[in-house]
Amino acid sequence: VQLVESGGGLVQPGGSLRLSCVASGFSLEQDFVGWFRQTPGKEREWVSCINKGGDSTNVPNSMKGRFSISKDNAKNIVYLQMNNLTPEDTAVYYCVRYYDGICSRLLRHVQNWGQGTQVTVSA
Repeated sequence: VQLVESGGGLVQPGGSLRLSCVASGFSLEQDFVGWFRQTPGKEREWVSCINKGGDSTNVPNSMKGRFSISKDNAKNIVYLQMNNLTPEDTAVYYCVRYYDGICSRLLRHVQNWGQGTQVTVSA
């Protein structure tokens, strides 16, 4: 199983980024997947998740209206669209695969992690 993120980089406050995660070794049609993020000195923070069919998503209240998750099951790619970014969104963003049937903010429910992609929001 591999999860390979891309799309991170430097963006100005108020800008947007779309992260991509190419999954291999399993089918997105069979698993819940999502995104976490981490800043130095802090625990990893749940960002979003999406179910097998792609018709149910969830994001923390603090990110609703700015962050959205989607996926292309045919291409086996998960996306994280981030809008109206602030410096507080600066972090390494990780794509994750959950244990079966779970969409969770808890780290122990994550089965696989990607290597992460850095997002820096700065003027």
